[in-house]
Amino acid sequence: MKLALAQLNYHIGNFDANERKIIEAIQNATKQGAELVVFAELAISGYPPRDFLAFDDFVAHCEIAIERIAQHCTDIAAIVGGPSINKEGSGKSLFNTAYFLEDGQVRSKHFKQLLPTYDVFDEYRYFESGHSVECVHYKGKKIALTICEDIWNTDHQRLYRHTPMEQLVKENPDFIINIAASPFSQEQESKRKFVFKWNANKFGRPIYYVNHVGAQTELIFDGNSLAMNKYGEVTLQLSAFEEELVLLDTTEQKAIEQTVVSKYSKIEKALILGISDYFRKLNFKKATLGLSGGIDSALTLVLAVKALGAENVIPILMPSQFSSEHSVQDAVDLCENLGCNSHLIHISKIYKAFEQKLEPLFANTDFGIAEENIQSRIRGTLLMGHTNKFGTILLNTSNKSELAVGYGTLYGDMSGGLSVLGDVYKTEVFELSKFINRENEIIPNNTLVKEPSAELKPDQKDSDSLPDYEILDAILIEYIEHQLSPQAIIKKGFDKTLVNRILKMVNINEYKRHQAPPILRISEKAFGMGRRMPIVGKYLA
Repeated sequence: MKLALAQLNYHIGNFDANERKIIEAIQNATKQGAELVVFAELAISGYPPRDFLAFDDFVAHCEIAIERIAQHCTDIAAIVGGPSINKEGSGKSLFNTAYFLEDGQVRSKHFKQLLPTYDVFDEYRYFESGHSVECVHYKGKKIALTICEDIWNTDHQRLYRHTPMEQLVKENPDFIINIAASPFSQEQESKRKFVFKWNANKFGRPIYYVNHVGAQTELIFDGNSLAMNKYGEVTLQLSAFEEELVLLDTTEQKAIEQTVVSKYSKIEKALILGISDYFRKLNFKKATLGLSGGIDSALTLVLAVKALGAENVIPILMPSQFSSEHSVQDAVDLCENLGCNSHLIHISKIYKAFEQKLEPLFANTDFGIAEENIQSRIRGTLLMGHTNKFGTILLNTSNKSELAVGYGTLYGDMSGGLSVLGDVYKTEVFELSKFINRENEIIPNNTLVKEPSAELKPDQKDSDSLPDYEILDAILIEYIEHQLSPQAIIKKGFDKTLVNRILKMVNINEYKRHQAPPILRISEKAFGMGRRMPIVGKYLA
């Protein structure tokens, strides 16, 4: 069979755009001689639609769009994901559905059975599980159609053992089609291939997999749709982080050589796509950010320029009396390297004005965190003033290590409409910056080698209040990503006092993270929708 895989970038709730994109792909696939074209899970609505699914007219728009798309399936068939109304009379009102379109109409509907409820997924909130499955019969072939169900369960690190394929294989299908909405994380591609290989070997059938590409607020979809033969060998793989329509012949089963892509190449592409889609889908063009001369803001600026263009990113330098001359110069040099027009606002006089007004309240107290945070909030106010005046989005530059331990100021450096590095640990920030500089010095070398500092008081260093980032990040990864108990982390050789201190910092700063901007997700456990922790919780060794 001539099969087309359509890996597209959808926009949640933008039915006209999604419908048009799907129809254009159907027409292109028809011209190329395809007999069947496959689209991703919940393609017509975009993923994840979340509580939009509670609105009857939202679901009605989805079903109307599907009917219109079906009218273009006369010389070709299509599989399109979307919600459908549960007419069985019990359970939740919707099914997560794969529509099979043929001869200008909806020929059959296939309902997802295994609804994920872990990490960023909450499908059981909206959908009823399908109760039965059957193969699609088309062009003399039997097609086992599944919806992202033969997946890796990250809660339990095991494969589901009772999948729809256990039932579908009894019909002796010729091949498997799996439509999915599988977000990017650093290890997700390799885990997917492991799962598909396991299924191909178990059921002895080729697998054709179609994923979303593009970003939907926090979630970034990498695409990487693929074909795999019954031996578990990849025979075709679509591009990562790009839209693509590819025609294949299901009789071709020859394995291809797999290209190894570095961790930081994937992270860079993911974050650039996350930024560009956030702006494009919100209909914004320009970004503002505070540029300090430190590595976090430098890396954020580079990624923003790659995503939006130098002419659309406005860096603002706001040195105080505590800012070093080399930090200001590093920031200026970076802007010159990128071709950005920067703005310089000295905040020393503004800070002095705050100091004078607060003097009666702060009398007989020492300089401390309050005075440091005032500087940060002055900067946040100036940045937000600029975004309001010129209709830009403020990019937050905090990294995951800082967010974890509360090393940030609410309404100051935690301000912003999008957190670019909020799922990137400090050690990864350094490595990603080195990767970006692998051919040319874009980020000034001094920014990479100098000791990190907030520069909010004389001779301040991050190490004054935090352990070395290599140690800090190692403990944070065990607690946040691996979800190990304090006792288990200590058994790995970390100092008990240090572990308790760090985990206390993580837990007591949950209230800050609840007020942070949306964070682009690149790990399997990002702050935000995938990590739901109580603000007042206490959990120590």
